[in-house]
Amino acid sequence: MPMKQIIYSSQPFGFDESILSSVLSDARRLNRRDGITGALVCRRDLYLQLLEGPADKVTEAYARIKRDDRHVNVRNVFDATISERMFADWDMLHDPAQSLHWSADQVAKGELDRAKGTDVREVFERIAAQAVADTFT
Repeated sequence: MPMKQIIYSSQPFGFDESILSSVLSDARRLNRRDGITGALVCRRDLYLQLLEGPADKVTEAYARIKRDDRHVNVRNVFDATISERMFADWDMLHDPAQSLHWSADQVAKGELDRAKGTDVREVFERIAAQAVADTFT
């Protein structure tokens, strides 16, 4: 069965710890059900999420996120067929944007929108490598 990886960006609508907790809880529950893994980078001005797994389920999850009123300006940044998962051990790894090299000002000026999808994917490669390293320390 083909696997797919999608990375999208959006702006949180009404971001606070309660909403973030709800987003993470929903993502983990639905991803576990659908065999999806991934990571969510979040901060007050940005959600950046990688979803990976069965192509049909990832496509359905992305469509559901685009309808979710907790997300504004959802934009597909990277979309590819994959043979191997980057976050195989995580229903949804949470990264509080410590790995992101775009500042809030840069995001506001559209630099993330102009970034290549492969550059954004590299952010998640660093997050995955750090998560593995943290597991063994």
